[in-house]
Amino acid sequence: MSQKVNLNAYFERIGFAGSIAPTLATLETIQALHPAAIPFENLNPLLGLPVELELKAIQAKLLTERRGGYCYEHNLLLGAVLRELDFTVRRLAARVLWNNPEGASRPATHMVLAVEMGGTSYLVDAGFGGMTPTAPLKLRADTEQATPHGLYRLTGGQPGWVLEAQIEGEWKPLYAFDLVEQSDENYAEANRQVSTNPESPFTFQLRVALSPPGKRLALLNNRFTTHVAGEPSEVRELTSVAEIREVLSTTFGIQLPAADLLDPKLEVLLADAGVTEI
Repeated sequence: MSQKVNLNAYFERIGFAGSIAPTLATLETIQALHPAAIPFENLNPLLGLPVELELKAIQAKLLTERRGGYCYEHNLLLGAVLRELDFTVRRLAARVLWNNPEGASRPATHMVLAVEMGGTSYLVDAGFGGMTPTAPLKLRADTEQATPHGLYRLTGGQPGWVLEAQIEGEWKPLYAFDLVEQSDENYAEANRQVSTNPESPFTFQLRVALSPPGKRLALLNNRFTTHVAGEPSEVRELTSVAEIREVLSTTFGIQLPAADLLDPKLEVLLADAGVTEI
């Protein structure tokens, strides 16, 4: 990951303007803007296309082509940006607990970042889909921490941590991680498994998310959900390829892959959901 990051293109993509000093205020601003502007999406694995982890390829996809990506793409890009701004960054791995059976043994297939600043360590993550934390979180156990999109807390400590989010008044585990720095090779192998293994949900489900101010947007196959804090979630079942394409391109702002690649896969997802287009 020795390539140069294009800060101007990144700042334009997320709408960042202001001081680039390596301060907590700068980190908080970037952490809020990134998941509000660059969607989490898995179109490449779904379509059988490669997910490339070289920084040049990630920048071309997320910044120039105005696509999104999943955890490796988001956090490799964000980590490169933060290092360019003189933050001290470590690249970590996490085991996903969210929506997995309690006690199930899962490999560490999620990427997160640890940022060191002024003697304090922060968890930073721009790539956890609909539950992405939108503020840096102090690595401090059993302390509720407010973000623009709800309360989070960390439990445990050395050697292992668990990130939890408060959902409808209950604390739910999202993922477990430690502070062992990961290599490019570690991420390459995990990325290969997540993006190509036929048992990986990313290869057969459509998963898209965005966290603009005041709400979270999520698309799972043809089910589009809008979450606003303190209000019932609004769920809309999309019933045509055209509707899904419209939500992807307009609501999530994704520059879509070629129709001859995307549309047949969307038709399969609709058929699996029991929707027959008229």
